Amino acid sequence: MSEQRTTAVGGMETSYGFRNVGAGDKQGLVNEVFHKVANRYDVMNDLMSGGLHRVWKDAMVAWLNPPKRPGWKVLDVAGGTGDVAFRIIDASHGNAHATVLDINGSMLAVGRERAEKRGLAGKTDFVEANAEELPFADETFDAYTIAFGIRNVPRIDVALTEAWRVLKPGGRLLVLEFSEVDMPLLDKVYEAWSFNAIPRIGQAVTGDGEPYAYLVESIRKFPNQQNFAAMITRAGFDRVTFRNYTGGIAALHSGWKL
Repeated sequence: MSEQRTTAVGGMETSYGFRNVGAGDKQGLVNEVFHKVANRYDVMNDLMSGGLHRVWKDAMVAWLNPPKRPGWKVLDVAGGTGDVAFRIIDASHGNAHATVLDINGSMLAVGRERAEKRGLAGKTDFVEANAEELPFADETFDAYTIAFGIRNVPRIDVALTEAWRVLKPGGRLLVLEFSEVDMPLLDKVYEAWSFNAIPRIGQAVTGDGEPYAYLVESIRKFPNQQNFAAMITRAGFDRVTFRNYTGGIAALHSGWKL
């Protein structure tokens, strides 16, 4: 790897890809990235995962296994376009209620439009807010999910503490994120694809390759599976485990508020 991964003790709050930025500056830079790519967000994930993000999200929802009963509530953070929330509602046979929270208004606008088209407006709320300061009372939700968003949060430890706060006792945290590849040959292929192909394709598809360069770099700075599991444990969660997908290109972490 051309850059060291961030350790479990911090560093993401001043890491904008491979650039170090001032404290408090990262959030604004990340917001600008997602304003640029909001309308092509699914295309972005297809580019970065070869379409596998769809399979991984399905696996995430299957592991969550939302109950088929009314009254069960999930908070999907950094999920502005509704991609994960809609899957959860479908898996619950339409019984779950999803609150989609995102700091980026452009992403939420895409999600609201999609919810209307799917007839899910009554089963979803869209809230513009910061994962580090959730505007909800303690013990509000049965589950907290976040897919490919936690690495863009400057203070990940604060976000995880907030997740624990708003979960009901017995509630569950699921975090899907690009992670550290643990297969030597796949590692080299993925490295070459990420740094050489993705920004160029992003430039061709959207006219701007810079957001894609940031997103690729941010993956390399994110703590590996073991270090991130330790962060979740320190936030108060129990029975913390993770599953690797596609040789560790992505990992799904689970924790419980017990």
